[in-house]
Amino acid sequence: MVDEISEAENVPKSFLAKIFQSLAKGGLVQSVRGAHGGFRLAKSPSEITVLQILQCVESGFGLQKCVSNSPECVMADRRLNTCALCGIFGEAQNRVNEVFSRTTLEELLKRQPSSHAAH
Repeated sequence: MVDEISEAENVPKSFLAKIFQSLAKGGLVQSVRGAHGGFRLAKSPSEITVLQILQCVESGFGLQKCVSNSPECVMADRRLNTCALCGIFGEAQNRVNEVFSRTTLEELLKRQPSSHAAH
């Protein structure tokens, strides 16, 4: 339940609710109605990657705006292919995406200290 997670992790309930809405839209969690309702995973933790979570929550996850799908950099249109810094950010983004795409929620849960394992 959002209330329990909010309290346990000291995260504002309204903020957490928005995160769960994004995760539900992305198909990673399902809303359960009723007295014991809340959210549950829509897939096994071994099938959900960190990259999927970030893409749901951050829609357009990126280290730098110039390497996103819609660059906001003023010079992006003219310099994307000639700017050395954009190239480095692009390479770093690819490597980060690679790590996040092969890291599952199940693996994250195994890395959590035992005091947080139940959340």
